[in-house]
Parts: sequence; structure tokens; C-alpha cells
Amino acid sequence: MKLWDKGKLSTSKIIDQFTVGNDRILDLEIAGYDLRASKAHARMLKDVGLLTGQEWEKIDQELDRLADQVREGSFTIEEEFEDVHSKIEYELTQKLGETGKKIHAGRSRNDQVLVCLHLYGKDQIEEIKSLIKKLFDQLVSLSEKYKDVIIPGYTHMQVAMPGSVPTRNRSSMICKC
Repeated sequence: MKLWDKGKLSTSKIIDQFTVGNDRILDLEIAGYDLRASKAHARMLKDVGLLTGQEWEKIDQELDRLADQVREGSFTIEEEFEDVHSKIEYELTQKLGETGKKIHAGRSRNDQVLVCLHLYGKDQIEEIKSLIKKLFDQLVSLSEKYKDVIIPGYTHMQVAMPGSVPTRNRSSMICKC
């Protein structure tokens, strides 16, 4: 009996569940970023002479086609693929043959993951900044609306002098995001 053998599932299925888990589902979140990074990488490969202009155009078109699928929600990563990177390589190779395999020249899987996560993080930060700006705009609007409402002030956790929502010098309340 093998160490990983648990009866109904084959050894390879158990190892796949342990090593891959739900990566395919999570990778759908970064698929668009991987395609964006792959487009930039392909352009670099063309610029350094590892892709011809014609090869680059074909790869670029296929990456655009896959990006359209991601935007439409029809892009999937089936179980036979370890992750989004292997799915994209498969799609390029299916459509372009040997040319499709060239997309990974000069970068590792770890490089791809890191670039995707950086791009994803940048977009998330922009979203957070946008939401913070909306919050500050709402607070400024509410401060104007309720400027005449008296509320208790507090200092050192004790009730202090009553006041109103601050409206003077509102520019200090405006988010500089």
C-alpha cells in the first residue's frame, strides 16, 4: 500500500487535491492579469528577437481572444490544467503550435504569479482609493447637511462641550486619494 493511497481516490488524485486544491478557482481572478502580463512579455520577446513580428501578432491576437473570454465569463480552467498559466499555454499551443510555446521563454511560473499578483494588488488599491474618496465625499456632504445639529463632544472618554459636525475648513476633510 502506498503512503498516499486512501482507497477510492488514486494517488495522483490525492496529490492533485493537496498541491492544487482550489487554485483553478482562485486563478480565474488573476486570469486577466496573466493575459495582460503575457501580452507585455510577448512584446518584449519580439523586441529582443525571440519572436518574429508575425509570431508576435498571432500571439497577441490569441491573448486578446482569451482576454475577451475572461471579460465575458466564459474562460474556464478545467481539471486537467494545474493553473491559469498552463491553460493559457495550452490554448496558445492549440491555436499556434510551436509559436504558442514561445510565450514562456525567459520567465518562470513564479515570475508569472508574482507579476499577476502585483497587477491584481494595484487594481485592488485603486478600488479602495475610489471607495475611500466616495466615503469622504459622503462625510463632507453629511457635515454640510447636519451643520446645525448639536451633538455632545467628548474628551478623554468624558462628555465635553457640545458642538456640531465640523464644516469649517472642510478642505482638511477632503480625501487627497
